[in-house]
Amino acid sequence: MRLLSHLFILLFLPAVFSCRDRANDAQAKAERRQADSLERVRKAEEAERNRRLSADDIRLTKDFAFNEYTLEDEYPYKDTIRVFQWHKVKEKLAYIENFQLGNKRYGVLQNYRNRNGEAPVVDNFVRNVYKRVSDTLGTERYQAVPLYKPGMRDAPVIYGRDGSLVEVLSNDTAALLKVAGISFDGIWEVPKRYVKVIGDTARFDQAIVVDVTNQNICTLERSEKGSWRILSMNPATSGTHDPPYAMETPIGMFVLQEKKPKMFYLKDGTKTIKGYAPHACRFTRGGYIHGVPTNHPKAPIIEYSATLGTTPRSHMCVRNASSHAKFIYEWAKTLQSLIVVID
Repeated sequence: MRLLSHLFILLFLPAVFSCRDRANDAQAKAERRQADSLERVRKAEEAERNRRLSADDIRLTKDFAFNEYTLEDEYPYKDTIRVFQWHKVKEKLAYIENFQLGNKRYGVLQNYRNRNGEAPVVDNFVRNVYKRVSDTLGTERYQAVPLYKPGMRDAPVIYGRDGSLVEVLSNDTAALLKVAGISFDGIWEVPKRYVKVIGDTARFDQAIVVDVTNQNICTLERSEKGSWRILSMNPATSGTHDPPYAMETPIGMFVLQEKKPKMFYLKDGTKTIKGYAPHACRFTRGGYIHGVPTNHPKAPIIEYSATLGTTPRSHMCVRNASSHAKFIYEWAKTLQSLIVVID
């Protein structure tokens, strides 16, 4: 009887171990499948994060945080129809998302009122329509930043506009920094004193788009990849061509550099303060987004002007209803908000 028991055990044990081995193999295969699945998900998520967007990928939703003086997508003006150029806006937003793929060290070109030194004269300089020195692209020397071709430091080739965004490619302890233009094209060397390095932690998820053709402005905020909320749609008035004092609001992309509760301005051709504009956000040179200007430095704030949204008449700035300017002033983050001027 004991012999039969031993024989039974000897016959049964291989079957037990075989079942156990099969169970272990099945579990191992399931774990590998799960790991492979998680890896595929991880790679898919990474690919999506790094996927470049087109204008067609951008989704806009209206979620107004400012509701006064709101314009429609299309609206009448005199005998024409004005519009918000949403396809152009989407193109700019896709560009903003795409340049932020990967890790970058950002910087802002700065030379407000030549505080960092007058830029050297470029090769092949010209006199622009205001009779002032500029490069062949029309960027003035005054308040500009010299851009040199790498390794060629005799004279700058072109000027960079104050407020332009760049990627800093070299160690910022060097006398000249190598930068890649984000607001403009090309790789350049720039004297360090003209670049404010803002590092690799900045996120540009706020955009203010000014349309100088349709004389309107909209504010947008990114909620997730490809998805932006429209926070306001308002009339605005941009800069006009009226030498020697008033000039057009420049087309391009700029960083919000500083805020002033009141931006005092001078009477043309004098050093006398004429008035102020409230809730001012400076983005390039003396160009601000601000409220309705007053005609006396001690006058109360003016809320609205019938000229808003009509024709350019500012000195370079972008005028808004004062309450809308205040909304931008409180909402937009300095050195993390972009002002995009389109035509």
